[in-house]
Amino acid sequence: MTTYLLVHGAFHSGECWRRTATLLRAAGHRVHTPSLTGYGDLAHLLGPEVGLDTHVDDIVRLVEAEDLTGVVLVGHSYAGLVVSAVAERVPGRIARLVFLDAMVPKDGESAAEALPLSRAMIDAALRSESGWRVPPPRELPPPDGLFGVTDPADLAWLRAMLSDHPVRCLQQPVRLTDPAAAAIERTHIHCTALPKGFVRPPVPRLQPNGNPARIRELPTGHDCMITMPRELADLLLELA
Repeated sequence: MTTYLLVHGAFHSGECWRRTATLLRAAGHRVHTPSLTGYGDLAHLLGPEVGLDTHVDDIVRLVEAEDLTGVVLVGHSYAGLVVSAVAERVPGRIARLVFLDAMVPKDGESAAEALPLSRAMIDAALRSESGWRVPPPRELPPPDGLFGVTDPADLAWLRAMLSDHPVRCLQQPVRLTDPAAAAIERTHIHCTALPKGFVRPPVPRLQPNGNPARIRELPTGHDCMITMPRELADLLLELA
């Protein structure tokens, strides 16, 4: 039995993993899909003080409280920053990092450096009336939709779980200095049906541990856990 810890990205909640988590559990594995502070059942805690450090603490607390080991730690989108920082805190508990269409930071980088288009969201939030709220992106015409979701029923489900994202999450840098964390194996899963003009920062040819980069692809939009849950589960099961 493998332990999967699936960490949602900005705006979402742990609910987004429901379909993929059901498939992983049916295959006999242990699956955790927490909502980060400010989302889902913790939406009432959303505020300007919530940052990347808050979300890292959320996941580290869960790992330690549940005494999880041998974890396949999956970070979607913004949560690439979260899982990178979590691995620095508890490297001995993590078997593999999976960056699911995710930001992949270098040491000292924030979201603004890991994914430069985040800078526009940061600037807009700082100029807004609240001074800190980053709203979910607007829905685009098909085939882009909302995070790549276009089915009407799926869109209704997705909209119901979305919340604003605190700008501090995009401003705080990740520190990556622990050799034990660098030694963890990594897999990148890229969603290939992305909006026109989106440029994905390239994945380095070698992992931090010196092994060749491992990259898989899914022919769908950003929220593949909603649009291709079976295919995503199959890829994750390969890592069990």
